[in-house]
Amino acid sequence: MITVCRILIADDHALFRDGLRRLLDSEPGFEVIGEAENTSGAIQLAQKLQPDVILLDLAMPQSNGLEAVESLVVQAPSTRIIVLTAAISKEQVVKAMQLGVHGIALKEYTSRDLLRGIQLVIEGRYWLADECMNNLIEALREPTSAETPRKQSKDFGLTRRELEIVNFVVAGYSNPEIAKKCAISEQTVKHHMSNIFDKVGMYNRVELALFAVSHKIAGNI
Repeated sequence: MITVCRILIADDHALFRDGLRRLLDSEPGFEVIGEAENTSGAIQLAQKLQPDVILLDLAMPQSNGLEAVESLVVQAPSTRIIVLTAAISKEQVVKAMQLGVHGIALKEYTSRDLLRGIQLVIEGRYWLADECMNNLIEALREPTSAETPRKQSKDFGLTRRELEIVNFVVAGYSNPEIAKKCAISEQTVKHHMSNIFDKVGMYNRVELALFAVSHKIAGNI
């Protein structure tokens, strides 16, 4: 359990960094231990300081934030990454989660939203804007071109019915909608969901959808 969350801020706008640092330093349990104005600086500081969380601007000089993520997960493997952005495409959302990002926050978010998101990520959970979740679902619904036979992948002990329900969750269906599609009761869906959460170690539908994408469970039925 992290007592004080050590945070690194990486953003090329000095005023934004200053405001974010003041906000975080004013909150108990948060400490800003470094700031970077470009991706190379962010990678160097992350390697040196090994922060608990890095708030990483998606658009910075030298290279974009997603390119930096690939280096960060190697140089600071225990650091949880939250991407900050004014806008993000659905392709970027999917790539970010596949690379190892733990959260995606829009810069228009309120201070309270951001603080809550950081806390969730500290706890080892995924967190992202509703808009980003919608983008993820849309991307997953798009058929892939020239689909090749899937290799055998880890199913985490999920039954065929549970895998089917995971796919419906990823597609954005609610429990009543899943019950109707599977011709089972809503209570049975809830029972399956509880078993699924226990098997994969997730806590809510958003986390389950992201987990399914990251581990290529979606579509594995």
